[in-house]
Amino acid sequence: MPGIVRFRSTVLDCPDTLALGRFYADLLGWKLTGDAEWAVVSDGSMRLAFQQVLGHRPPDWPDDERPQQFHLDLAVDDMEEAEKRALELGARKHEVQPSEDDEWRVFVDPAGHPFCLCR
Repeated sequence: MPGIVRFRSTVLDCPDTLALGRFYADLLGWKLTGDAEWAVVSDGSMRLAFQQVLGHRPPDWPDDERPQQFHLDLAVDDMEEAEKRALELGARKHEVQPSEDDEWRVFVDPAGHPFCLCR
């Protein structure tokens, strides 16, 4: 049975929508649209949006005080090249790397949200 709603976007709170939007647009190769309060990157079917929140406090994973609540898993073909590009764009590699088999690596975007690059 079809649902009565359709998925539209995943939205990240952040202090600077255009800066974070540019980061993900460049990382994903998607188009960026929007303004200082609301920005969107899209490939034409999937959307990742950014909402300005003044006083934004990023999650503190793996600490429980401000848990991550969710994160993005981004598929890659070449882990080393994807990591290099993510770091060039402003991500930082997280000090905690729970994957023992290197199937995924944890990073933090410029606004402090964790995300994973996954083989």
